[in-house]
Amino acid sequence: MKQDTVEGYVEHIVFRNEENGYTVLNLKTDGSSLTCTGVFGSIAEGETVALWGGYTEHALYGRQFKADSYEIKMPEDTLAIERYLSSGAVRGIKAALAARIVKKFGADTLKIMEEEPERLAEIKGISEKKAREIAAQMEEKAELRSAMLFLSQYGISVSLGVKIYQHYKERIYSVIRENPYRMAEEVPGVGFKTADEIAKKVGIRADDDFRIKSGLLYVLSQASAGGHCFLPKEQLCFQAASLLGVTDTDMERHIMDLAMERKIILKELEPASNPVTGETDHPVAVYSAQVYYLELNTARMLWELNVKSEEKDADIEKRIRVIERSSRYELEERQRQAVAEAVRNGLLILTGGPGTGKTTTINAIIRYFASEGLDICLAAPTGRAAKRMTEATGYEAQTIHRLLELSGMAEESSANVHFERNEENPIEADVVIIDEMSMVDIYLMHALLSALTVGTRLILVGDMNQLPSVGPGSVLKDIIRSRKFCVVELNKIFRQASKSDIVVNAHRINRGEEVSIDNHSEDFFFLKRYDADIIIRVMLALIQEKLPPYVDARPLDIQVLTPMRKGLLGVERLNVILQRYLNPPSEEKREKESGDGLFREGDKVMQIKNNYQLEWEIRGKQGIVLQRGIGVFNGDLGIIRQINTFGEILTVEFEEGRFVEYTFKQLDELELAYAVTIHKSQGSEYPAVILPLLAGPRMLLNRNLLYTAVTRARRCVTIVGSDQTFRDMIHNETEQKRYTSLDRRIEEMSEQLG
Repeated sequence: MKQDTVEGYVEHIVFRNEENGYTVLNLKTDGSSLTCTGVFGSIAEGETVALWGGYTEHALYGRQFKADSYEIKMPEDTLAIERYLSSGAVRGIKAALAARIVKKFGADTLKIMEEEPERLAEIKGISEKKAREIAAQMEEKAELRSAMLFLSQYGISVSLGVKIYQHYKERIYSVIRENPYRMAEEVPGVGFKTADEIAKKVGIRADDDFRIKSGLLYVLSQASAGGHCFLPKEQLCFQAASLLGVTDTDMERHIMDLAMERKIILKELEPASNPVTGETDHPVAVYSAQVYYLELNTARMLWELNVKSEEKDADIEKRIRVIERSSRYELEERQRQAVAEAVRNGLLILTGGPGTGKTTTINAIIRYFASEGLDICLAAPTGRAAKRMTEATGYEAQTIHRLLELSGMAEESSANVHFERNEENPIEADVVIIDEMSMVDIYLMHALLSALTVGTRLILVGDMNQLPSVGPGSVLKDIIRSRKFCVVELNKIFRQASKSDIVVNAHRINRGEEVSIDNHSEDFFFLKRYDADIIIRVMLALIQEKLPPYVDARPLDIQVLTPMRKGLLGVERLNVILQRYLNPPSEEKREKESGDGLFREGDKVMQIKNNYQLEWEIRGKQGIVLQRGIGVFNGDLGIIRQINTFGEILTVEFEEGRFVEYTFKQLDELELAYAVTIHKSQGSEYPAVILPLLAGPRMLLNRNLLYTAVTRARRCVTIVGSDQTFRDMIHNETEQKRYTSLDRRIEEMSEQLG
């Protein structure tokens, strides 16, 4: 496709996003000024550039030039050189000094600055030290331009290219030519697939040792993204061989090499009888070294935290009775046991389904420790869960990330995130209570424990029958499964909760019992429909007309949950249809195409990955910023408030009034959220939930998933679809296998320290 070319000098930079290089600038070309947009790695006012791309017509700002690629050209005449130096492109040189330099050296100015920088000291106002500093700047700029040109041969974007160059500097050439797979391990943002594409262009063979080892590490990282902490060796070899297109005959050697390099850890699993040979197999688990030590250190810190109290039972019971009298409620036996165990143990796990009195128990525990004058911190994995915790207890709760004081210096990965609260700067609290523990992955658990000192009581609250965390690990289940810490399970449904069919049916589903769907209920409905398009029409009527007045909520507060992403009733198709009806096009609403779909002002959206660097702000009247923070997390819901097509910025208002600005390059982190998967709904609660159900993969349509969906609703659940599929899900106990071993590490710690 033919591209247009424009040349000129950068008169003014209107807008620049330092994170990704997206820039809006005014380019002076033949006496006229042209607005240009694009991603530029390093560009400064006064520089002469050539841009390749095409003209666009902006509705508000008129004719613009959108650059796909560019080249910085060194200014050739004395006027251009003086303009370049006067612009501030070189630190320490301003207009008057630039004029003196050009007057002295003329058209040879830049050549002398690069090749004979010591001569700058001939000019009044420039010392030898300043001359050396200017020379270093000129050299670095030249090296960066050269590196960007080199990296562009391999299809590397400018923003990623700058990141790679900053990491390797002049070593970038040898890294690319000898082992580009290093970048996948060492440079955030460069994955195995990017490195593999570069390697192909460089001519590295498919069976190269570096490639196979990098492929093995990539498979482990993908397993971690899927929730696993390790993979059985046979499975790792099979997946890596499929990915790389090689046989797995040499995998054993490469696995041993990686183990010798301490990049992976090998551990024997429980011996098992081979059904074919009858012999005993000794399977091996393969961990990335980081995840293995996360599990190991988490087990150690849990063990160290579990300090036993010497308080007398009679004194504990006496205090509990005082709390009951002052609170005017009577605790059930297991609730009373939970309060007592929270006092006796440094670590307590409190678990139970909906309606079993977890909140009442937490309140009693808070009252007990507050009466002793102890400092108490409450937290949960998501903003929604923290808000519910605050409302239920009257004590301020916050997200675990805020409790740990997330730092903006982190990379966009839970593996590398940095918290201000850690071993050296621990949380100042006597008691820490964490709710919705089923959502907490091994990374977050390790970070939390690192910020707690021995002597701090930790109380973990959650429902072990919920879906596991999105990130790696099954922390809550593994801690319970280890049988090494005090666990109190609440299983009595209280009278008030027993009036709710949501609660009663959730427990029936969890036990695998039949659920009545005769619609003689006030909060649990089943509408039998067997055609996907009819199901969608029914859902639209529920959202637009029936449910808002019934549950006293807005249509956007009613959440469609579905088991799948693909298919006739998958998230992707449902969101397109629901957007069309719930937020139709309008001349007053700006839009932005993104991927295969589009975003529109007023759309309901969800953040689909943890971004530890995105900034948010809470705004008051006239947009005055009242509070700032960082971090937007997987599952956060918001509304698109503004789309700025000139600045290429999309603004989302998330819950708690947090405004976040996304560049158009970051829109792959958002998706429409009129419908979301049940997995993505973890830790959330909605006034009403609509669950469309038809046939699907047995592994996906299981009891665990159905239980999680039903327990997301506060006032009403409406299932629309096949009653047979509903019954099949209740009886399907199959859960996707998750390879985790925190329970084993805890047992090992018990043997060593117990």
